[in-house]
Amino acid sequence: MTYKTKGVCASHIEFEVDDAHKIHNVRFIGGCSGNTQGVASLVEGMDADEVISRLKGIKCGFKNTSCPDQLSIALEQVLNK
Repeated sequence: MTYKTKGVCASHIEFEVDDAHKIHNVRFIGGCSGNTQGVASLVEGMDADEVISRLKGIKCGFKNTSCPDQLSIALEQVLNK
């Protein structure tokens, strides 16, 4: 899936969620490279619900969202389909 982000430096997030709701191949396009690579590596193979619960609501500086928060929003959209 490709999710177009809102309110962050990354322009979009690419990722896959398998039938067991495990997350794979997360890739942030743009944003803080080290941070987004770290998040992508940490969530690899994790359950989508667990990732949502850990990342939802994280803010970046004065922004109301962050790249991790945007990933949680994208995952919620996938799971609610």
